[in-house]
Amino acid sequence: MSQKRATPVPFLSAGLKAGKSAGGLLAALRARRVPLPGREASAGARGDTVVASYNIHKCVGTDKRFDPGRIMDVICEIDADIIALQEADQRFGERAGLLDLERLHRDCHLLSVPIAAFSPKGHGWHGNLLLVREGAVAKVNQLKLPGVEPRGALVVDLDLKHGPLRIIAAHFGLLRHSRSQQARAILAAIEEAEERPTLLIGDLNEWRIGRRSALSLLSPVFDHSISAVPSFPSRYPLLALDRVMGSPHTLVTHVEVHHSTLSRVASDHLPLKAHIDLKAALATRKDLVAGATPRSETAPTGETDGKGRQGPTAQLG
Repeated sequence: MSQKRATPVPFLSAGLKAGKSAGGLLAALRARRVPLPGREASAGARGDTVVASYNIHKCVGTDKRFDPGRIMDVICEIDADIIALQEADQRFGERAGLLDLERLHRDCHLLSVPIAAFSPKGHGWHGNLLLVREGAVAKVNQLKLPGVEPRGALVVDLDLKHGPLRIIAAHFGLLRHSRSQQARAILAAIEEAEERPTLLIGDLNEWRIGRRSALSLLSPVFDHSISAVPSFPSRYPLLALDRVMGSPHTLVTHVEVHHSTLSRVASDHLPLKAHIDLKAALATRKDLVAGATPRSETAPTGETDGKGRQGPTAQLG
């Protein structure tokens, strides 16, 4: 999927170019939110869809207590239309899923995207679980990411009421070299896919901003700097490990952490919450790619193609 026509969005405001980059960045970090330039608006006018990312730390809070119910309460607090969870399964042993999916559906109105789980009792793929409020799942690709540690990503094509959207839900490794490899693998997966607005969301384990960041390899498809809001550690967030990035860059209109009494203790990460304007992004894309013919899908409906990819699998909501 070519993204050469996308126009990068500058980080924060034009004041950065006037030598105010450090002050502007620090102000955003302290505020724990990033209003994107030219798109800041009231909460009701930030877009049409709310997405979130949350590393639930295997349901172990900062008080060392294992409490899945507390995590589910935070998920309900976030009130997102789409949320990507990391560390949603046990790491060892049976690698069973840790959350009550029926309760998430009943109380939070969220359904898990159907996948081939990493283990028979698991819910996620390498701990990645994607929850969606409504819409149809058009395709799922379960990526095994390169690197020293076993890591993975879910590439899910959704058909929502506001239009088509691709979600890449990922958890990158702890080593910079592994993160670089994983960033390249994500770009390769995008190149092979049909073009549609895309979000990369998850715990990407990268706190650097600029050329030293492994996420700089994602440019120009994604601009890693515009969603750099500290989310870790949850009690006093200093590092922007969790990200929501859009392609085109105008897709994401607002990013902030979900900061509550419960979220500060439920996990060592704070949830990251973002607003997107899918309708506006699709209108822009339509103008840019007028006359282009999309590639046809090859995977049959409801079946895998042998590489973990699936055709249309479920109607959610």
